Amino acid sequence: MDDSDFNEEMLRARLAELRQEHADLDASIQAVALSPLPDMMLIGRLKRKKLALKDEIFRIEEELTPDILA
Repeated sequence: MDDSDFNEEMLRARLAELRQEHADLDASIQAVALSPLPDMMLIGRLKRKKLALKDEIFRIEEELTPDILA
């Protein structure tokens, strides 16, 4: 296994972690939103964190996807 394979494997593992965390945040947001008195500040923080995770997921997916035009 060379360095590029090792790096790709690490990126794929990180991507799986981020996707799981993104899904967990989605479930948390839904749970808080369904409570009798939802904490809108908490929901906002969770949504911002979820968006940051989505951005990182996109960045890693771009890195793992070969550039077709190159």
